[in-house]
This record gives sequence, structure tokens and C-alpha cells, in this order.
Amino acid sequence: MNNTMQPLSGDRSQYLTIALTKGRLADQTMALLEKAGYYCEELGNKKSRKLIFTNEEQKLRFFLSKGPDVPTYVEYGAADIGVTGSDIIIEENRRVYEVLDMEFGRCTMCVAGPESARELLQHHERIRVASKYPNIARDYFYNRKHQTVDIIKLNGSVELGPIVELADVIVDIVETGSTLKANRLKVLEEVCPISARMIVNQVSMTMKAQRIREVISRVREVVNSEKQENQQ
Repeated sequence: MNNTMQPLSGDRSQYLTIALTKGRLADQTMALLEKAGYYCEELGNKKSRKLIFTNEEQKLRFFLSKGPDVPTYVEYGAADIGVTGSDIIIEENRRVYEVLDMEFGRCTMCVAGPESARELLQHHERIRVASKYPNIARDYFYNRKHQTVDIIKLNGSVELGPIVELADVIVDIVETGSTLKANRLKVLEEVCPISARMIVNQVSMTMKAQRIREVISRVREVVNSEKQENQQ
């Protein structure tokens, strides 16, 4: 890919507001955006107590948010664009457009538990399922497996569920599997792949169409270029 980006186009009289997921996802998102020609020096100041970070030249505003809040900000128009995990997008089920797979933050949503629970899954017995993602868990068991389950919502370490016999299995994100292994749990079934995605407010997609499409196009170009480099 040509590292010299073309001049930014579109109406610069309005800001574009971008909601970033706090932590590693925000750092990875900004790295991609910078390669696509979008910058925000203020975000580099880790000591700053500001909540809104601005690039006046490019008319861009950024703010950091917890992942589950990003789709909410985007749905209600507080942000035009957001980047968060597809697990959150599916779970929250907000009225937003999902426009781009960012190709990072990859992991897998899985059903996990002790080996003894595998038979319960195979025979479609009524079981208890602990998860931070009750909607994803419910959809998987009810609509895909056609298995009746009791969903228990947990916010902390869901791996505790089977260990203390609160639940038979869990539905959670698995990246390396090291936490499961340390607690004598195994991946029993895979639910869906997860990665970071770009989402857009539905009204903004119409009112700021040119600028937003430009962002999507530029970022997609970077994503595809890096994907090709990694495959070589």
C-alpha cells in the first residue's frame, strides 16, 4: 500500500466523533487510523484527564469508553463511529451499522466446562449456563442447539461457575485457553469467532456519508494491506 495518503476530502464544517474501547483495543484502533491518515496527538498523553480528544485540523473528536457502552453511544448519535468487539455488538444488539472487520482482537466465543459436561451438551439435557453474555448464550442454546438451559448472568470471572457448582458450563471468550487450563476446564463447543469491528450511527451514515465512507475506505485499505503482508 502507498504510505502517502491522499488529501482528506468531504465537508470539514462538521466534526466526526469516534468512540474507542478503552485499553489495548483503543491503541490498536489508533494505530490503524494513523496509518489511514487520521491522527490525534492528545490521545498520546497518558497523563491527560481530558474526556474528549480533538484534532481541530481534521475536525475529528475521540473519546474512550468501556466496550459495552460503545454501541450505545453510536446508536444514540453521541458518536458517529465506534470500534469495539463483535461480542459486544452481538450482545448489545443496538441499531447500528456494522461496516468493517478490523482484523484484530481475534478470539473465539466458546462453551467451556469440565470434561464431564460434554455429555450433557450432547444429550441436550437441561443445564445451567453462566455467562457475561446472556443474550449470546441464549441464542446459541435455544436457536442453534435447541437445548433448554437456565442462563445465569455473571460479571466477574465466569470460570468460577462450574468450579463452585453454580453452573454446568460457561459461555465466554477464549483467547489462549490458559485460564481454562489452569482451572481444569476445557473448550467443549465453539459458538462464533470474535474480532474488533467498526460500527456507524444510522443517521450519520446519511448526513455525513462522504466523510464516513472515506474513513471506512481508508481503514479498509490499511486492513487489507496488512492482511496481505501477514499472509506472505
